[in-house]
Amino acid sequence: MTRALVVAPQWIGDAVMSQPLLARLAARGARITVAALPWVAPVYRACAEAADVIELPFAHGRLDWAARRRIATGLRGRFDVAYVLPNSLKSAVIPWLAGIPRRVGYAGENRFVLLNERLPNPAGRPPMVAFYSALAGGAPSKGERPLMRFDPLVVEAATASASVAPGAYWVCAPGAEYGPAKCWPADHYAELARALHARHGQPVLLLGSGKEAALCERIQAAAPGACRVLAGKTTLIDAMALIAAARGMVSNDSGLMHVAAAFGVPQAAVFGSTSPEHTPPLNPRARVVWLKDELQLDCSPCFDRVCRFGHTRCLTGVSAARVGQALDAALAAPAG
Repeated sequence: MTRALVVAPQWIGDAVMSQPLLARLAARGARITVAALPWVAPVYRACAEAADVIELPFAHGRLDWAARRRIATGLRGRFDVAYVLPNSLKSAVIPWLAGIPRRVGYAGENRFVLLNERLPNPAGRPPMVAFYSALAGGAPSKGERPLMRFDPLVVEAATASASVAPGAYWVCAPGAEYGPAKCWPADHYAELARALHARHGQPVLLLGSGKEAALCERIQAAAPGACRVLAGKTTLIDAMALIAAARGMVSNDSGLMHVAAAFGVPQAAVFGSTSPEHTPPLNPRARVVWLKDELQLDCSPCFDRVCRFGHTRCLTGVSAARVGQALDAALAAPAG
């Protein structure tokens, strides 16, 4: 049995899109341990292929050389191969210090010493699932997409804590860690929430991090009686479980969008500054709303964190009715 260490990416969406790589490795009989930062580690606890998850105690952007040496010492002799998913120099340090014989990754930031099996950096912005899966070698599988699942007891505990019944509520995730140029306007979310609640009589849960609580409170205030703010009030595990049991979800291009896709939840995903050709929700029950051509926006996708023109027309021009129609289509779509 091959003992594989996977060094995880730092963003939730990227972590979700690395699951097909884990599935490829597991299909070959590898025993997989994932080394992940604390805020993405819960994603891998929903991946059946991960036998173990090691949380890395690093602050964002810091080298933490002493801590990396300490962790590497504890990993010596435990692994045959390491797959380093991030492109940064520091992400490859632990496998190198641990003396793992095969260290696989993209060339990234000139990692010629740290990695001994390097793939060339791809041009442009390739689809992320294929980008990660390529590290396992071999031709990509057609239709490869992330698939995650929870023990039913995890879902039961999360829904009970939120006082909702599985399948009897909606989820909106109005934030995006990357920046405001990804965020569909709060008043549009509120309009959609009012419509969903009036039509179905079911609550709309607003999920996200503590940084997005104020945004969610604005949406709740504009949709009285329709919404409940849970942003910053749940663990990531509970947020993921609430998404997995939702009747449907609406979000921006974000990490939670990819979580919904991996659980096969009916979803409408609003794109603006980013491209669904790069990071689509890989889910047969997903519908993407991207009006680049319809709105005649030569600037989209710009991949900016903040709109350089100050108008964010790629998002303000997307009506609540249009997103509601996309959600209806997702609900009617058969599960894959």
